[in-house]
Amino acid sequence: MSVSDSVAQGHALLGNFTGGSNQVRVRAYNERLVLSLVRLNGSMSKADITRRSGLSAQTVSVIMRALEKDGLLLRGEPVRGRVGQPSVPMRLNPDAVYSFGVKIGRRSADLVLMDFVGHIRLQYHETYAYPLPGKIIEIITSGIARLEGQLNEAQRGRIAGIGIAAPFELWNWAEEVGAPQGAMEVWRGFDLQAEIASQVQHAVYLQNDATSACGAELVFGVGPSYPDFVYFFIGSFIGGGIVLNSAIFSGRTGTAGAVGPLPVRGKDGETRQLLDIASIFVLENLLKERNLDPQPLWYSADDWIDFGEPLDLWIFQTANALAQAIVAAASIIDFGAAVIDGGFPAWVRQRIVASTIEAVARLDLQGVIIPDIIEGMVGSQARAIGGASLPIFAKYLTDQNVLFKDLREMPTG
Repeated sequence: MSVSDSVAQGHALLGNFTGGSNQVRVRAYNERLVLSLVRLNGSMSKADITRRSGLSAQTVSVIMRALEKDGLLLRGEPVRGRVGQPSVPMRLNPDAVYSFGVKIGRRSADLVLMDFVGHIRLQYHETYAYPLPGKIIEIITSGIARLEGQLNEAQRGRIAGIGIAAPFELWNWAEEVGAPQGAMEVWRGFDLQAEIASQVQHAVYLQNDATSACGAELVFGVGPSYPDFVYFFIGSFIGGGIVLNSAIFSGRTGTAGAVGPLPVRGKDGETRQLLDIASIFVLENLLKERNLDPQPLWYSADDWIDFGEPLDLWIFQTANALAQAIVAAASIIDFGAAVIDGGFPAWVRQRIVASTIEAVARLDLQGVIIPDIIEGMVGSQARAIGGASLPIFAKYLTDQNVLFKDLREMPTG
């Protein structure tokens, strides 16, 4: 089986790996395959990798020695069985590779430094009234310089690149976020990826923010338990994604799973888009109507205060809209789960999920099999983590053509 066939069949990172090749010409692919298997399982022995990958024992031995020598794999304590030589589990070295992830939102930006196993080591957060290119470029470039200043030379040499998670068509819905008329039009035709690449020394990658969050959930969250799920991420505007057979499904135009435009009924019975009800900007407006300061929504996603009645109302309306969206999605595809996450604390997420489950039960479910309605595991930084995953998967793992369709790298040298 060829490398292209193996990748196309989606064995890569998130299923039963088969189809590795023993030819020297594809050794780089086989190394990615081994790293991906170890990442997925936490730790694996040579025998386990041989069995799961389809590679010969000799090939696996050569690859694992090389990866250990390069510092990508760490040797664990031998596990002794009843017969034969002890098994030695190998795991990813968290300090072997670092990556920057950037989340660009309509009210705030986040920059994180993530290690090889998905843990955030350093982070930086900044708020603004609305995003403009000059401000975003300054946040990214100065933020990277600030975080790199906290690393030593060896650590800086292990940075794989920068992954940017940003809403596509940032100029849309400018009125909803209070931007002056025409101010956001500057984003039309603006190549953020190229502009950042021209000012930094790292490879730069770009992906839609909701797709990045969905990818983070697939890789670091519920993905191993649910090969098929519909994903909702509630940010300034709600977005999402679809995972089928343990891979993100982007569709013919790359917009599958956008979820925001889904038609749902509002409290007045009028049909509206999901994003007009289940988005944080709606809560912001509810607070403004009651003369309450909405700024705490954007200071830190993990440190919201309980706003009382307006928050209760927003959660209720959001849950009702999500329930309709979940039933509609489940009537088309038999998803195992509907995953709900967002840019808010865990206690808010818990309330939204519980309220959504109650709202689903009030709907006509004849002929519909409802998926498990569950909380996302990655949390408020899912978009930045998904962005940081882009360089790591592109350079070290096997699924840049499976997990993130149409991944683009901007050469930087």
